[in-house]
Amino acid sequence: MGRLQKILIPFLGLVLAFWFYSARDTFKPEMLRGKRVIVTGASTGIGEQMAYHLARMGSHLLLTARTEPRLQNVVQRCLELGAASAHFISGTMEDTAFAQHVVREAQTSLGGLDMLILNHVGASYFGFFDGDVEHVRKLLEINFLSYVAMATAALPMLRESQGSIVVVSSMAGKVGFPFTVPYSATKFALDGFFSSLRQEFTIQSINVSITLCILGFIDTERAVRAAAEVLQERPAPRDECALEILKGAALRRRELYYRYSSTRLPLLLRDCAAELLDYLVRSRYRLPAPPGA
Repeated sequence: MGRLQKILIPFLGLVLAFWFYSARDTFKPEMLRGKRVIVTGASTGIGEQMAYHLARMGSHLLLTARTEPRLQNVVQRCLELGAASAHFISGTMEDTAFAQHVVREAQTSLGGLDMLILNHVGASYFGFFDGDVEHVRKLLEINFLSYVAMATAALPMLRESQGSIVVVSSMAGKVGFPFTVPYSATKFALDGFFSSLRQEFTIQSINVSITLCILGFIDTERAVRAAAEVLQERPAPRDECALEILKGAALRRRELYYRYSSTRLPLLLRDCAAELLDYLVRSRYRLPAPPGA
């Protein structure tokens, strides 16, 4: 009975919290009209969809990614959808100097900054950890250090506008997932850095919100290509995911979970039934038969 209570009481508390916060969901597209926004990783996937949603809401956009031709197409589409303005700058986030350059460009192109959306991610493999430490280092530079560099560079403008930092992360940054060891390490790092930074903002009375977005399996090209044949679940739509991220950011939420049932609810088990959670995580995969089976 005691073990059951440890599971049920947090579960009931979470259900009540979910109901409470859902009832307070007062998002209106007007909240983002005229806002000056950087979106990284904006040429494809969730970043591209966030750019289109922001364009429909009348935001000023500065978009960045590695591929210039795709960025040009996204910018053109954003202007057609009603963006107040749209600019792009292409380059790789392997270089933290480029990350800082993007933020400086926001001052030039947009005249300031209201929201920094950190969404880019480096390419990694989906499989057992192969011992490549250099790959882990490179991925940390792209998925973590460039986020730190951009947030640091943007902070003076965000303090002036009392703006927001939006960090697109993953369930793999909350729970250990197989086959994503380097990727998961970078997402755990994001959680630690930005959760701690949020605490310091509160202590220093810095009115800049940080929204950490915990995402499940989304139907981006990269995720589907890597994991669709292994994961025993259907991916969630990236356009809906992008809109939920923007709602959470506009409402200055601490964390956003999408989809809620497959991200937030399982995390209840971390403290009270960690081995059960590990089992449930492994059960999502079509695991290969062990050698000799």
